[in-house]
Amino acid sequence: MERKKRGGSITWRWVRGSLLPTILVLLIAESIFGFYIASYYYSGVRTAILTRVNTLNGQLSVLSGEDSSRRNASLRQMAEDFSEKDKFEFMLINTAGRVVSTSSGFVPDYLGEMDDFEQAKRSADGLGEFIGTDAAGERIMAITCLIEEPAGGIMAVRFVTSLTRVDQQIALLILISGIVMLAILFFSVFSGFYFIRSIVLPVNKVDQVARRIAGGDFDARIDNVYNGELGRLCDTINHMAGELAKTDQLKNDFISSVSHELRTPLTSIKGWAETLQRAEEVPQETRKKGLGIITGETDRLYTMVEELLDFSRMQNGGLSLSLELLDLGAELGDVLLMMGQRAQGEGVRFDFTEPETPCPVFADKNRIRQVFVNLLDNALKYSSAGGTIRVALCCAQELALVSIWDEGPGIDREDLQHIKTKFYKGKGAVRGSGIGLAVVDEIVAAHGGTFDIESEPGRGTVVRVGLPMRRPEPKKSESTGEGGPLGPEE
Repeated sequence: MERKKRGGSITWRWVRGSLLPTILVLLIAESIFGFYIASYYYSGVRTAILTRVNTLNGQLSVLSGEDSSRRNASLRQMAEDFSEKDKFEFMLINTAGRVVSTSSGFVPDYLGEMDDFEQAKRSADGLGEFIGTDAAGERIMAITCLIEEPAGGIMAVRFVTSLTRVDQQIALLILISGIVMLAILFFSVFSGFYFIRSIVLPVNKVDQVARRIAGGDFDARIDNVYNGELGRLCDTINHMAGELAKTDQLKNDFISSVSHELRTPLTSIKGWAETLQRAEEVPQETRKKGLGIITGETDRLYTMVEELLDFSRMQNGGLSLSLELLDLGAELGDVLLMMGQRAQGEGVRFDFTEPETPCPVFADKNRIRQVFVNLLDNALKYSSAGGTIRVALCCAQELALVSIWDEGPGIDREDLQHIKTKFYKGKGAVRGSGIGLAVVDEIVAAHGGTFDIESEPGRGTVVRVGLPMRRPEPKKSESTGEGGPLGPEE
């Protein structure tokens, strides 16, 4: 099931995942700070008024034994002599809810406008509070307190103070905090864009080079001036481009080589076919020779095509093995016998050394023969007339080891490390598709074995194939049969 791609560029994802949450957190913090500051300052004003109210109640308690008129006069005198007129206004309110006296000497008409007085009458503690705008449009805080014993119609006292300076102080602190929040936001945006720029620009460069590589420009490289993950990504892409360039060169060399290898036998087949077709009377010896060449070149073409098909199957995971119990010595002897006529024709001798006892292995008979045919074919290609190819088989520690020595020119060290690479052909390579050893390597690996090559220029080459003498663990590319003549292993 195809996964849904995450949408948006890196910048948009940063805005959505980092910047917007930061702005939201800052707004919440600013709101909480503003609410806390307003509550703190208003609470301070409220405490100051309540302190005056308590002080007044203490003074009134002294006059509790006097008559109503005298207490009325005392209250009026307190209002006139109130010492904090610059901060608070002290009012006396009668039972009708009218202000009858103030510390400022001005008696406004507050009838029906004093919510705190109505609240005080309803509350159990006789206190009422009002925060809002007065008739003049000024924000005020007013607290009304009912008198326990009304004096001459005076029912409550009221303290009023302006909130203008308090609101200005609150606004100033909120402004300062807002500036701090904006500075934090600016720093977050600046650092975020700087960070994104440090990622987006290199990623864009990487994208441009990757597109060039995808378009076939394998010489494109990223100028890696970065550290960390970006640096490793650039190194990886540059390495990938180098490997693709090598693979592309190998492919071109392979196509050129295969074209040449196919052209040679096809030319021979076509030439002899035309010769045999045009000539009215062809000597029997010439006809036999021509047909032999046509047959040999056809077999050569068939072998090359089979190698290509095998390698294609291996690359696509289509290599299947039918494992059975085999005597590796007998199988190797059959291959040597099959290749003996060709070796004799080229003046090369086989020297085969095998143990006296059978060497049993679990293997695919046809594939193992294919391995040894390929290896012996290579040995014959690079052997001169009069030379010897030594083949040795030994069995020890659950491993059957086959070694093949030739007396050819050897392989350069530079070529040796790439000799098993698909399509690779060394400097001194002769005819062939360049995938024979790659096919051998795949088959041996599928059997759970080992394949090694040692060589030095001028000293020949030795090839070693190791096969386990027990049933290997099945791989995805294997399709194990029901065993050989002895049946499956218990």
